[in-house]
Amino acid sequence: MGENTTERPATWLDGPLAPVPDETGARDLEVTGALPPELTGRYFRNGPNPRPGEPSRHWFSGHGMIHGVRLRDGRAEWYRNRWVRTESFVHGTSFVRDDLTFDRRAVQANTHVIPHAGKIWALVEAGFPYEVTPELETVGACDFGGRLTTAMTAHPKEDPVTGELLFFGYGVFEPYLTFHRLAADGTLAESREVEVPGPTMMHDFAITENHVVWLDLPVVFDLDLALSGTTGMPYVWDDAYGARLGVMRRDGTAEVAWYEIDPCYVFHVGNAHEDAAGRVVVDGARYRPENFGALWGDIGGTVDPATGAARSQSASLHRWVLDPATGRAAEESIDDRGVEFPTHDDTRTGREHRYLYTVGGGSIVKYDLRGQGTSAHDFGEDAHVGEAVFVPAEGARAEDEGWLLSIVTREAASDLLVLDAADLSHTATVRLPRRVPAGFHGSWIPDARSGA
Repeated sequence: MGENTTERPATWLDGPLAPVPDETGARDLEVTGALPPELTGRYFRNGPNPRPGEPSRHWFSGHGMIHGVRLRDGRAEWYRNRWVRTESFVHGTSFVRDDLTFDRRAVQANTHVIPHAGKIWALVEAGFPYEVTPELETVGACDFGGRLTTAMTAHPKEDPVTGELLFFGYGVFEPYLTFHRLAADGTLAESREVEVPGPTMMHDFAITENHVVWLDLPVVFDLDLALSGTTGMPYVWDDAYGARLGVMRRDGTAEVAWYEIDPCYVFHVGNAHEDAAGRVVVDGARYRPENFGALWGDIGGTVDPATGAARSQSASLHRWVLDPATGRAAEESIDDRGVEFPTHDDTRTGREHRYLYTVGGGSIVKYDLRGQGTSAHDFGEDAHVGEAVFVPAEGARAEDEGWLLSIVTREAASDLLVLDAADLSHTATVRLPRRVPAGFHGSWIPDARSGA
């Protein structure tokens, strides 16, 4: 599969992907149904949103805009949206300096938004995190006192037991991959280079109680494509690179064990854990080579621009079992339907999990991985359904005791939907005052974690 630089219509500037032109807000939002009183906090969701009139070469390249909803005591107090005011947004600073080094403050911060150690960070994998306030004002870029010298992934993993935040940075020049460990108090405690053969685009990774799982897959940086200026994303599929998963001990006491797998790409991991036999089990949304090409060349390849619904060539849920006794990976398709954005109960990150929640075809799809099949809440073909964020109930006794939060858009209207995660029944709808464009990832941030 080679590069394709043919000019295409910018499908991400129309329909459910289309950016909004400004920042706004509203108070005392209309609620249908009953918001659980214990949902007291903020739901923030990030995504790319170029300013009006700005050139846009790819959906992934727009300035980060966070949409936020404040819930408290069964009420929806406010909605607001704010651009993340990075150096690129405020001053137009170029990410690539004249000496071909990178200004990691000059990024879009458009992919995720997470809490850690009493702070809230907007993330993009090319640069430093940007701190924002609980009211979505930008504080500034963070390099942890000068200790972070690489980019930071948009998909860090917080260990629910230790409170540590594990993350990595990948680069187009050596070192291609660097592992980082942030202490529970927000101090950058460790950085460790990990050897990989080239500049792979590693969007996500996984952790278990004792290991880190790397995704060393055949989408790599292409310098000629970058210098040509014909695309906002200078990465191509390279069959010669190979595909493998790496298992690295978190304590650094052993070399990375690599497991060859069938050629594929994985943007998003669901979760991972160690089983009773000492094997590492990884679940993720897998793209086959032909499906990835449709997505990369034209975002409309997997998203219907008229409805925002996923088309059949999108990713499907897959499981890999990595066995240190044999040095081999066993691969299994969990389901062949097109889904993305797998999520789980974050209190089980790196531990055995029963449930995953995904989005596909105008539905939220729940997977019971103990062989009990799937269930779905169908919003209709005219709905674009955002990532479903799981919020556990206080004192939950079952893994799926809690709620799913998702922004659902139909034509010019958007709602924050709250579903009961156990049976996917409707709990409440918060009517938002404007259309929210399709975006990427978000978090539920309870008051105790917001730093407010």
